[in-house]
Amino acid sequence: MAQDDLLKKLISHSKEYGFVFPSSEIYDGLSAAYDYGQLGTELKNNIKSYWWAAMVRMHENIVGLDSSIFMHPMTWKASGHLDAFNDPLIDNKDSKKRYRADVLIEEHVAKIEAKIDKDIAKAKKRFGDAFDETQFRETNPNVLRRQQEIDGINAKFKAAMDVEDLDAVKQLIVDLDITDPDTGSKNWTDVRQFNLMFKTELGAVSGDSGVIYLRPETAQGIFVNFLNVQKTGRMKVPFGIAQIGKAFRNEIIARQFIFRMREFEQMEMQFFVKPGTQKEWYDYWKEQRIKWHNALRLGAENYRFHDHVKLAHYADAACDIEFNFPMGFKELEGVHSRTDFDLTRHEEYSGKKLQYFDPEENKNYVPYVVETSIGLDRMFLAVLSAAYQEEKLEDGSERTVLRIPPALAPVKAAVLPLLKKDGLPEKAREILADLQVDFNCQYDEKDAIGRRYRRQDAIGTPYCITVDHDTLEDHSVTIRERDSMTQDRVAIDKVHSIIAERVSMRNLLKQ
Repeated sequence: MAQDDLLKKLISHSKEYGFVFPSSEIYDGLSAAYDYGQLGTELKNNIKSYWWAAMVRMHENIVGLDSSIFMHPMTWKASGHLDAFNDPLIDNKDSKKRYRADVLIEEHVAKIEAKIDKDIAKAKKRFGDAFDETQFRETNPNVLRRQQEIDGINAKFKAAMDVEDLDAVKQLIVDLDITDPDTGSKNWTDVRQFNLMFKTELGAVSGDSGVIYLRPETAQGIFVNFLNVQKTGRMKVPFGIAQIGKAFRNEIIARQFIFRMREFEQMEMQFFVKPGTQKEWYDYWKEQRIKWHNALRLGAENYRFHDHVKLAHYADAACDIEFNFPMGFKELEGVHSRTDFDLTRHEEYSGKKLQYFDPEENKNYVPYVVETSIGLDRMFLAVLSAAYQEEKLEDGSERTVLRIPPALAPVKAAVLPLLKKDGLPEKAREILADLQVDFNCQYDEKDAIGRRYRRQDAIGTPYCITVDHDTLEDHSVTIRERDSMTQDRVAIDKVHSIIAERVSMRNLLKQ
């Protein structure tokens, strides 16, 4: 399936089955704002539970926090967001559309990378098991030429951004012959910076004295609470503070469904370490985070690490875990070594010491920080992208199925009486009542059983439990598995334990 087609189908499927709706749709919607429906809310909550369990419950030295969205305005002065939280924007004079200059360049590079991937795929098909991708990348003239071109573009872009030379950024766009994605026009304006902070007013006060900001990230709430958590929790370095929460950015280029929105949700963990050990912990968290992703089995080939071309002012190392979305490989999660920038800046602006007393060293120091930050909405889209499949079956019929990992599936099981009579609905509801205590389940008695199976396939329900006339005699039911469509006859008193084992979060966390 073509990537563009997949995104359109995901958007349509999400609305049709109650995963994601356009916000304020009865008023013709609001750009780049979406509401999560009944199934989308369940999937989001399951992703959050998986992240929280892996990050907090499975680590003795990581605890949770839920900080306020509203923070003192000086927070954002100290963090650098007021002065440096900008995107380089460029307008096309013909189409009147605005773009992020860095994204235009990244998409140009992605096209070159796609050509490399195409060459590799052809060679892999030609040579089969004997194919050595590493050797091919290092020796093939076309790949080497294209990689050299990519490296040259990245180097020029980094050099321009390091000194904030926006004229050089525009010149790079011109030199690369980058056109407006919609119209093909090359009639560009100059590049300029745009601050992404949402500004509002606190209470009844108007004017500069009442100005406050919606937080553009959740990390600062962790930093300003560093000592509160450390002292009350008697935490010893190294330790982490995790948080899930909303963040807001006035993105000019908010598009591609829920991939880039102005209101979004983050799952972040700030890990405080002894200065000098940050490289060791940076490598550790890179390994841990890709392990967390791979446990979901969305396809190892759909992930890759991408080192930042231009490091943020606070970082000494940074990389993204990119996922192969319908729009190509894009950032899903970031792992950053933030040094002591944040705590030091908050010390400076607040006048309060934010230091850790190390009993082993018998001295105070400002810890360094290694951050992991993942977009919940992007993780939601990644799961949907990998799960969505259209299949042609052996009997010639077709089905649309969401192969969502069972632990994340919005509905764990559907209970289906074969007929709406003869005591089958009553028996089905008995089974449903037992399962509902522990799992989100659905009951469906409308239409033929095949149609009901298809409806459950389309929302990603891993197991369907069918109650038929034999159930009343032998106290057994048929459990149908979503992916293989195999059906097994099992005793009713075994149903709960079977579902519990197969949809348990333990299956992910043990990996």
